[in-house]
Amino acid sequence: MTLFLLAPPVIAQMVPDSFQPPRSYAGRNFRLVPLGPDVAQLDFNAYMGSIDHIRSSMGGNWPRPDLTMADQAKDMAGEKAQWDGRKSFPYAVLTLDGAKELGCFYIRPSNKEGYDAVATMWVTKDQFDKGFETELLADMKAWLNNAWPFKKVAWPGHDIPMAEWRALPAKK
Repeated sequence: MTLFLLAPPVIAQMVPDSFQPPRSYAGRNFRLVPLGPDVAQLDFNAYMGSIDHIRSSMGGNWPRPDLTMADQAKDMAGEKAQWDGRKSFPYAVLTLDGAKELGCFYIRPSNKEGYDAVATMWVTKDQFDKGFETELLADMKAWLNNAWPFKKVAWPGHDIPMAEWRALPAKK
């Protein structure tokens, strides 16, 4: 009997080789950098200080209060691998001086019909209370429209209610 092992499915690159994903973006009061080991401590501090807010705004059970820096190191290595493989583009949203993380912005492939990308984000509770999410959302929408090659980007939780997003048919 011959045993054939199936390789795991290969996830295609999210953008063509001809496109150079921007490694930074500067807004009026913030800047983006790729999410990865270089910002691990800033990221950990930001989300651990806003657990309840992030869970309620994103509609999930992350972040968990028992996460450790060891968990963070694994997560950041995974985010960097996704970036390097051009499979998704996670960004840390930092203060202009890079001293503090204000939130994160993610560009991921869509698994829903009619969309080629999904944009999600979170901001810390204190930044949300200051109205920063509105500024970040407007900047990120314009940036994706002007600097990225996507035809249709979904903004679950912003332009599409989360329940409606989850109910959309999956790509075949």
